[in-house]
Amino acid sequence: MSSASRSRSWDVHRLPSAQGRSFLVTGGNAGIGYFAAEQLAATGAVVVLGSRDGVKAGAAMASIRARVPGAQVRHLPLDLADLASLRTAVDRLDLDRLDAVVHNAGVALDDPPRRETGDGHELMFGTNHLGHFALTQWLAPLLSAAPAGRVVTVGSFAARSERLDLDDPQSTRDYRPKRTYGRSKLAQMCFGFELDRRLRAVGSTVLSVVAHPGGALDSLTPSRPPVCVTTPGERLRAVPAGVLVQGKDAGAWPVVRAVLDPEVLGGQLWGPRVFGLRGLPRREPVPSHMADPAVAARLWAVSAELVGTGDPNLGFR
Repeated sequence: MSSASRSRSWDVHRLPSAQGRSFLVTGGNAGIGYFAAEQLAATGAVVVLGSRDGVKAGAAMASIRARVPGAQVRHLPLDLADLASLRTAVDRLDLDRLDAVVHNAGVALDDPPRRETGDGHELMFGTNHLGHFALTQWLAPLLSAAPAGRVVTVGSFAARSERLDLDDPQSTRDYRPKRTYGRSKLAQMCFGFELDRRLRAVGSTVLSVVAHPGGALDSLTPSRPPVCVTTPGERLRAVPAGVLVQGKDAGAWPVVRAVLDPEVLGGQLWGPRVFGLRGLPRREPVPSHMADPAVAARLWAVSAELVGTGDPNLGFR
């Protein structure tokens, strides 16, 4: 079957059963992460929301249960900005295996000043990239215990126009919030592709896939009070934008497909069909600056040093 016909046969509203499987979605209490969790919960899987805010996670779980009868959702306290806490957090998962992790949580700052995590890392690079890099190491045994584990890293359209500066990965010399955010997402995407190369090199059964939501606006997103509330006026004003972009419910579709579709392969990039901004999920060509193994290897070395791991394969065998 061609990739085009597979894309047409994938129905975002009729997802395959994932009964008996378990998924962790970081940042599953809001935005793309919330809608990915809601959609995955409808498959019968156990869905764990990784979130540092217990109140917001509770609201998200209540919303999912209200829309998905019998939903199996749990909260895992998780703070990606606190690297030392991640191993203990994973121990609290209390699972024998993990079928997929969705590296979705992220911080986006629009204005200066430059901020740092408690570990002294620039907040966006430290949370969006380094936190997920470190988390992957602690999840490696659980992902490897699954028959076909997956690491799905959620990138951003903003990464397309950025390039990494690995002489100044944490923007200490020239901090521009939007550029630093784009670079943090590019680092995540480069990590996802490099992780797959390393998984293949050691013969792991785990796949690493990258997905992005395209252009996903709050104003085009259906309400899920109190998780997100979109007024009729906001939706009406956003109708013209809907020609080019979409809501966060649809932005979650490539992520969910990357988790569930048995035809998805490691090292692939999935995004929306129409100009990479909106529409049904499809496989996209990987931009050359995201696929450069030399850049990715250098990023990996920098990241490993910053998080303090000496294992070049992050625990995968």
